[in-house]
Amino acid sequence: MGKSDLLLELYSNLGTTGAVAFSSKTLVKKMLTHVDFKGAKLIIELGGGDGSITKGIVEKLSPDSELLVFEISKSFCKSMEKQFPQKNVIIINDSAENIGEYLHGRKADYVLSSLPFSFFAPELRDQILSQSKSALTQSGFFIQGCYSYLLKNLFKKHFGKVNTSFTLKNLPPAFVMVCN
Repeated sequence: MGKSDLLLELYSNLGTTGAVAFSSKTLVKKMLTHVDFKGAKLIIELGGGDGSITKGIVEKLSPDSELLVFEISKSFCKSMEKQFPQKNVIIINDSAENIGEYLHGRKADYVLSSLPFSFFAPELRDQILSQSKSALTQSGFFIQGCYSYLLKNLFKKHFGKVNTSFTLKNLPPAFVMVCN
């Protein structure tokens, strides 16, 4: 899938992608600074999209670690399966609200998300965040890239602590919320 096809997918499904552009390298780097790749055995990504964040994770992922990427767009999934053929990268064409069905009793060290929570119904937001928290180890982190500072209150409902940073080098400028 070419870049123009990815952009078409992005804009034609704005309600599920929630973005006007793909995540910048600066935003990805800012999100990944909170991940200890040496200690992580299982990482989950919610909303793989064009693979911008996935690429950053895969570049640092240990060979003995696993990455589960949830994406509801079939065309984004097909593109990512070609882009990331590694055996320890699993592309899952399903909603993030179904995380638990794929863990088989395991717990993740990190859940990284770029989901557009502002566009989701409250029930869906709560289900995804509840599933994300349940999927994490006790010392695990949920890391969200988003465009609205107001989402901090939503994350505080599910996680005890939420730290926030900001980057102008993204279109639009973005917040990174690190929750545990």
